[in-house]
Amino acid sequence: MPTNKKKMADVVVAETTAAPKRRGPRAGSENARRGGMAVREKYGPEFFAKIGSKGGRTVRERRGPDFYATIGRMGGQTTRDTLGAAHYERIGRMGGLRSRHREREALEASKEKV
Repeated sequence: MPTNKKKMADVVVAETTAAPKRRGPRAGSENARRGGMAVREKYGPEFFAKIGSKGGRTVRERRGPDFYATIGRMGGQTTRDTLGAAHYERIGRMGGLRSRHREREALEASKEKV
């Protein structure tokens, strides 16, 4: 009789640890895309802006500003590890070029006004 109880306990544990069945279509499938588009048509873009800001506000309240510093640092480290220092050199150079270009445009625009 003790072996029967052990088997029953194993069955109960197996049932509770199994992954729950997910409802709806598989993510990324054609049916999921159609469902998302139906929601978009029904509620409109304002709905998504509203729930997005609500989610962002909730994260800010629960996690605080240190959370954003931490995930930013982790993202920077991952970028550094995957793309290397040359990536930062390239984007820094592009930023400098854009800055100089804007300064030139502003100078030309001010000359045209005079």
